[in-house]
Amino acid sequence: MFKNAKFARYSIMLMLLGICYMFFYSGLQNDHLNILTPYLAQNYGWNDLKITNPVTYGALVVIILYLIIGALFVKLGVRKVLIPCIGLLALGCIGIALAGENYGLYFISLFLVRIMVVPLQMGGFMLSANWFIKYRGRVLGIVTAGSPLFSIAGIGILTAVANSLGLKMAYMAIAGVIVLMGVLTAFCIKDRPEDAGLFPDGAERSPLSENEESEDVTLKMILTDSRAWKLIISYGILQFVIVAMMAYMAVRYITLGTPDDVPNLFVSKALLWLSVGAALGIPMSYILGYIDDKLGSIKASLVLIILYFFAVIPLAIMPVGGNVPLMIVWAFGVACMTGGMPTMHPCVTSYVYGRKQYMAANKWIMTIQAIPMAFAIAFMGAFNQMGQLTTAYYILMGLLVIAFITVLTMKNIPDANAADREYGAAADKAV
Repeated sequence: MFKNAKFARYSIMLMLLGICYMFFYSGLQNDHLNILTPYLAQNYGWNDLKITNPVTYGALVVIILYLIIGALFVKLGVRKVLIPCIGLLALGCIGIALAGENYGLYFISLFLVRIMVVPLQMGGFMLSANWFIKYRGRVLGIVTAGSPLFSIAGIGILTAVANSLGLKMAYMAIAGVIVLMGVLTAFCIKDRPEDAGLFPDGAERSPLSENEESEDVTLKMILTDSRAWKLIISYGILQFVIVAMMAYMAVRYITLGTPDDVPNLFVSKALLWLSVGAALGIPMSYILGYIDDKLGSIKASLVLIILYFFAVIPLAIMPVGGNVPLMIVWAFGVACMTGGMPTMHPCVTSYVYGRKQYMAANKWIMTIQAIPMAFAIAFMGAFNQMGQLTTAYYILMGLLVIAFITVLTMKNIPDANAADREYGAAADKAV
């Protein structure tokens, strides 16, 4: 990959920006609610549904936004769409910073933040799929490390700044970094290696698996393709679980707190182990990508689902006052989940549809997946209001079993870009 110096420069910048995209996608989609919820509840007396409603409504809009952004990426290119979206994301963060007790401004700003993180995720995925075939899994394993990085550094830093300097300074700082990210996106990357006179993976030729013209992917094709429905069900469940888990992990620990946990169990105990466990789990993002490159996306997806249980089971059985071994297992699982799911989603979609058809198929798949995902926070909120949050985690485990079985049924699906990958007879044939 780095034998071509020009390709190396572009790919390194793409990976660095990709890490930033996933850092803010994960952090500003749901993770920052772990700071907003207790802060706003304590300072303004807002309940958790009032605080998170903008995210729930935003998630409904995201259902259509996946389709719109995907179509615009295909028609206009990633950068032309991503740059203005990054500007709107920064504007939303400024709005949160300035809102104070103005719920209207807070609602609009948080809503804007929730929907504008979507182009970050989709853009990072499409750029990686465009630039890499042979090394796709490993590159995405690096890029998606940005998600658990927010668990390690972002939540702790945001909590510290919010507690010491206030919420305003915390979100103004985030907005400044996002603006810088937008400037680098404008000047330092290209949509496709061909736009820079290069080929995927830094190769000296065009991909062997793309010699034939590919048919456009339509909604009718997706709805009648069993492969698409297996992707929608399995990874739709994984997305639902990750949103539910990340949005309510602070609330879960607060409900398990004792009078000795000052200010609360999440800050005093769980946040420490989240950092430690996340640091241990970050390499799993790369390992999953390596498994994808060497053994294929289906086997890597099965490993990912098993790792999800490490995040869900400890919160289901966590006792009041917390339990350190369970917290460590939970934190490790969170890192594997937040880093691994973004790695494997574009990998498995590219595996089924190939580099050329990736975004054409992905825009429909993610749109349909976003429908149940939009209700993940409301799902957790409803169980929390009933005092039955433990039950919610057992339901999540049941959904993961369904996802595992669904992926098992995909074991005979071939890799669309097999001729340019490293595993099996196809790799030998390519040589």
